[in-house]
Amino acid sequence: MKIAIIDYGSGNLRSVSKAVEKVAEGTAQVIVTSDPEVVYSADRVVFPGQGAMPDCMAHLRMHGLEEAVRDSIANKPFFAVCIGEQMLFEHSEEGNVEGLGIFPGSVVRFPNDMHDSLGERLKVPQMGWNRVKQTMNHPIWAGVPNNSWYYFVHSYYAKPENESIVAGVTEYGIPVTVAVAKDNVFAAQFHPEKSAAMGLQLYKNFLTWRP
Repeated sequence: MKIAIIDYGSGNLRSVSKAVEKVAEGTAQVIVTSDPEVVYSADRVVFPGQGAMPDCMAHLRMHGLEEAVRDSIANKPFFAVCIGEQMLFEHSEEGNVEGLGIFPGSVVRFPNDMHDSLGERLKVPQMGWNRVKQTMNHPIWAGVPNNSWYYFVHSYYAKPENESIVAGVTEYGIPVTVAVAKDNVFAAQFHPEKSAAMGLQLYKNFLTWRP
């Protein structure tokens, strides 16, 4: 089995590749690649991202990877992470940029005046650990207790138009969609590769997922 981790200049590639290699335990070839042909030939694809969404979209097209990404989304198990998840939507407020438009919906910024349950002001970006409530019975969640902790670094979050694709939510002053899934695509706003055992479990599940 060949797993492509897409390198378009905007991903947390080393941490992601090491996490996937760890759970694969030698049963899969894990390739960090900017070559569209390698992405086309892969059995599974991980689509990480970090930074600003306008830069990520520009880098994706500059590397000639957009069509390979779209092909993967249409044809094989596909796991998007952080900005990779945001790029699946139609539009982002960050830089007023168009996304890939795979899912109807937009990416919006946290309000500036959020407070927690004790009245303390919440910082933007959200940076640190938060619980994720599973809202969908999905194979990627197998072996993961509901309300497990995951690691976040983000100022923007996705607002899907279709609630049926929401797979996980968290609370950060407001309810926030942090995982979406449909058919062969699973996408998370949080970083599984930085989320200890529960994050590794998601990648392990992805390697055996048969959508």
